[in-house]
Amino acid sequence: MDDTATQTDLPEVMTAIAITEPGEPSVLKPEQRPLPELRPGEVLIRVRAAGVNRPDVAQRQGTYPAPKDASDLPGLEVSGEIAALGPDTPRWRVGDAVVALTPGGGYAEYCRVHGSNVLPLPEGFTFIEGAAVPETFFTVWHNVFERGGLQPGETFLVHGGTSGIGTTAIQLAKAFGARVITTAGSAEKCAACEKLGAERAINYRDEDFVEAVKEFTGGNGVDLILDMVGGDYVGRNYDAAAVDGRIVQIAVLQGAKVEINVAKLMMKRLTHTGSTLRPRTVEFKAAVAGALEAHVWPLLGSRQVAPVMDQVFPLREAWRAHERMEEGNHIGKIILDVA
Repeated sequence: MDDTATQTDLPEVMTAIAITEPGEPSVLKPEQRPLPELRPGEVLIRVRAAGVNRPDVAQRQGTYPAPKDASDLPGLEVSGEIAALGPDTPRWRVGDAVVALTPGGGYAEYCRVHGSNVLPLPEGFTFIEGAAVPETFFTVWHNVFERGGLQPGETFLVHGGTSGIGTTAIQLAKAFGARVITTAGSAEKCAACEKLGAERAINYRDEDFVEAVKEFTGGNGVDLILDMVGGDYVGRNYDAAAVDGRIVQIAVLQGAKVEINVAKLMMKRLTHTGSTLRPRTVEFKAAVAGALEAHVWPLLGSRQVAPVMDQVFPLREAWRAHERMEEGNHIGKIILDVA
C-alpha cells in the first residue's frame, strides 16, 4: 500500500477470484493477492458485495480483455466501505459507505477505484442492493437519456427486459415519463416487466416484436430502442422505429456483423448509435456519476426506482453466479456476497 495513503488497519493480502485461463465458469478460482496500490485520486474499498455482469462472462471466456492499467480480475461494480485514501481524494473519508463503478477488480475483498467514480450508498440500501446499481445505472443513464435523448411522452423499446439493464431501463424510463415496451423470453419474464412499469411486454418466442410494436403505437413505431442483441434484431429495429427514431446499441449477443438496409435508415431518418462503458475515461464516468447523483439518487432513496434482485452467491462461488447468468433464466441482478 502506498505510504501516502490514509488507511485503517489493513491486511497484507486479500482473497480474489481470478480467471485462471479462458474457459467455462469453473476457471474462476479463489487466490490470495496483495492489496492494490493506490494512485493519486484513488480510494480503496473494502468490498462487501459485487455485481455480476455480461462483460465479466465475456472476459472469462477470453473475448473481452481488461483495459490497459485495469485489474485483470473481473468485476465492474462494488459496494462497501472506504478502507484507505490515496492523495487528492477530498470528498471521501475512511468508513464511508459507497458504491462504485470500476474497470475491473470487483471480485475481491478490496478494490481500487478512482474517487470520482464512487457514489454514496443510496439511502436505506443494503450493500447487496448497492452492488446491483453502478454498472446498469451508469449504462442506462448515458445510453437512454444522454445518448438516446429519451423525452417524457416518447415511446421506448428495450430488448431483454428482465436483464439487469432491462429492469433498470424500464423503471427509469417510466419514472421520467416515457411509455415503455419490452421484449422477454417467457410469460413469467413478461409479467415481471409489466410489474416494473412496461405497458407492453412482448414474448419474442411467440410474437414478432415488430408487429407488436406497430400495433401498440398505432403503426407509428417507437421513438427510441435500446438493443443489446444485435444480429437480425438490427434490421428489425429499423422496421420497429418511428420516423426520426433512434436506436442505441450496447451489446451484440447474437452477432456483430449484420446486413442492413441503408435506404430504410435514410428514408426514416433514423439515428443508429452505440457505446461501451468499460473503456471510457475516468473523467467521462465521473460526469455520468454526477448526473446520476443529481437525478437518480433521489429516486433510489425514495424507492421509486430500485434494482431487481435475482440471486446472491458467496464470492468463492463466483462460478455458480456465472452459470446462473449463462443459463439465461435470471430476472434482474446476480450478486456476489463478499462480506
